[in-house]
Amino acid sequence: MAPLAQDPFDWIDRHHARRRADGLVRTLRPRPADSPLTDLAGNDYLGLTRHHEVTAAAAEAARRWGAGATGSRLVTGSTELHARLEAELADFCGFEAALVFSSGYAANLAAVTALAAPADTAGPGPLLVSDAGNHASLIDGCRLARAGTAVVPHADPEAVRKTLEAHSGPALAVTDSVFSVDGDAAPLAALADACRAHGAALLVDDAHGLGVLGDGGRGAVHAAGLAGSPDVVATVTLSKSLGSQGGAVLGPARVIRHLVSNARTFIFDTGLAPAAVGAALASLAVLRREPERAARVRYVAAELHRRVTAAGRVSVRPDAAVVSVRAPSPEAAVAWAADCRADGLAVGCFRPPSVPDGVSRLRLTARADLSDRQIEEAAATVLRTAPAA
Repeated sequence: MAPLAQDPFDWIDRHHARRRADGLVRTLRPRPADSPLTDLAGNDYLGLTRHHEVTAAAAEAARRWGAGATGSRLVTGSTELHARLEAELADFCGFEAALVFSSGYAANLAAVTALAAPADTAGPGPLLVSDAGNHASLIDGCRLARAGTAVVPHADPEAVRKTLEAHSGPALAVTDSVFSVDGDAAPLAALADACRAHGAALLVDDAHGLGVLGDGGRGAVHAAGLAGSPDVVATVTLSKSLGSQGGAVLGPARVIRHLVSNARTFIFDTGLAPAAVGAALASLAVLRREPERAARVRYVAAELHRRVTAAGRVSVRPDAAVVSVRAPSPEAAVAWAADCRADGLAVGCFRPPSVPDGVSRLRLTARADLSDRQIEEAAATVLRTAPAA
């Protein structure tokens, strides 16, 4: 074998050195099965990941259908279990149809790329209008789509309206329902009005709304009165409130039919594992039976926010389950999260370049199964370990 003329990956070492100097190196921290930490870092909003009915359903699905889906959904990866979950999701959230994917990320890539209408040779091409605070999966979908993209100011329906007014071709507005960094909600009704005034469709990523907002946790789109609308499509994840894994697109039946034939992350990806499908179905059943879980997680978030802001920390009022608490710098945020962990509390740590506004913060995710005592202790830990403002 001939010797290397030069190291083709030496740039990686230089890149890593720069990130380390800036305090931005990410590391993996495998957790044990039974962690002693109080978890305010994960997304198990309703406390269903370890619910006995959910884990039992996952195990039963694996025993009956196998450990994996065995192929793409169009080959061997669609089971009767998948079809049942799609019907249950559509019914619960108020949409005509649903399509399940292996992740919420894959669902968003599918929805954005496949719903960017093909250009009419006689007129302007399609346009995607994307909120500046959107999740990376929506951003990547816009990058991959064969369409122009206009990034508009965060949660600004008037900016969406003006952008659509300046475009005469097909258009799709894309937004999170609840933004994962600060936990604020999008003005969905106003966005829908802006879209309808110009014949545009609206795509809403309801990952942080399902199980938390709306009647019994049916989501932010349902709460806004937009579920089942012929011009609105939603995506959800099964890995947050439903305690499982995977994602889905919800919308009119013709949209779902289009995705089956045109969405690359559906056509070429292996189907969601049966265990995850079974778990999500069981979680939906628990949520239908215990709708008060949705109200409880909103209460927990509001109480965490009340306690940290009463002590003088800066935090955006949570519209769902995410509580964002600002830190003075990336280094301070990392140290703050580490001190919380050392004190028995796991919290998220968001810093550039993961945050679009360049502001570092702790991210606390409320859970419906936290006791009042745990809420009090968690807030006290965050405040006790806080850096100087």
